[in-house]
Amino acid sequence: MIAPHGGMLIDRILTGRDQTDCEDRARQLPAIKLDPSHLSELDNIASGLYSPLTGFMDEENYNSVLDSMRLADGTVWPIPIVLPVADATARALHVGSTIALAGDDGITYAIMQVRGTFVRNPKREAQAVYGTTDVAHPGVAQLHTESKTLAAGEIHLIKRVPVNISAEYHLDPKETRRAFEERGWKTIVAFQTRNPIHRAHEYLQKCALEMVDGLFINPLVGQTKEGDIPASVRMQCYHSMIDNYFPRDRVILATFPAPMRYAGPREAIFHAICRKNYGCTHIIIGRDHAGVGKYYGTYEAQEIFDKFTVDEIGITPLKFEHAFYCKKCAQMATSKTCPHENEDHVFLSGTKVREMLAAGEEIPSEFTRPEVASILQRGQPPF
Repeated sequence: MIAPHGGMLIDRILTGRDQTDCEDRARQLPAIKLDPSHLSELDNIASGLYSPLTGFMDEENYNSVLDSMRLADGTVWPIPIVLPVADATARALHVGSTIALAGDDGITYAIMQVRGTFVRNPKREAQAVYGTTDVAHPGVAQLHTESKTLAAGEIHLIKRVPVNISAEYHLDPKETRRAFEERGWKTIVAFQTRNPIHRAHEYLQKCALEMVDGLFINPLVGQTKEGDIPASVRMQCYHSMIDNYFPRDRVILATFPAPMRYAGPREAIFHAICRKNYGCTHIIIGRDHAGVGKYYGTYEAQEIFDKFTVDEIGITPLKFEHAFYCKKCAQMATSKTCPHENEDHVFLSGTKVREMLAAGEEIPSEFTRPEVASILQRGQPPF
């Protein structure tokens, strides 16, 4: 099986006596409250999804990621994973001290050994990660709502962070790796999405499935922007597709509990690394992967992989052209396989589906399967 990023799958989840002792100790510690997004990041670090990270980044790693898309030791890593804290809280933190990390619910989920605090420059971070400082970009807007002061340190998880989807779909990397091995899969392709599945998605997935042993449909269920279709509705759509249009013994559906950053090219690398940690050998990278609006070039998220060697990333991107339904071919196609003109093509996207739903329009079969259209239309109004 493919090695985790950095060579070792991180596990910072305490169990047994260690968990009990740490829980007792945490009651005596000063606590910092984390919002749902950073609680999710905490759990993702602990489960190994963000291997090789063992905690929230310090200033050296943070700057290295912004400048070179690498950790300080040279390991490829494109997105800063950081913990914003209030200035008053930061002043009370001391290098070498231990603090508790709690949620808004008052529950303590982890402890952290403080390695220091530092101050971010939001404009610099936005330009590096998102390629823009425009606050209309949802990732940039989110960045500006957070404190400029960041706390760094290694974490130990005491209690798992709740997820908003049934636990049976929330699989840690060690669990997906076990599931792949049990099925005898040696090559696995991941499909990342924050949208309900449509015909272009199905086409890319089935093309990829011709090349590998198994398909890992891994929809993002973390924080998304306003207007995106809720995870619960999207999960129904994926189920319907698997039940009706895929060989069930060649597909696994599990959720990706990270927040959506809309960071385009950098997030494509991040998504690939996380799926490598799940045990995937390939990942589908289509048109405008992790994009939003007009901030990124159509295939910029594919081109960024050319900046690194195969060994550095470790997972193979499957780069697909923009897929569409061709009325003359009467099937899905791309510019590589279809000779007909644009007026014969029906271009599909999650944005277009959301626009049709908002307008109360019926979704045609060229866009998505009727079972999926029915689920989406029952979900209105509004999402």
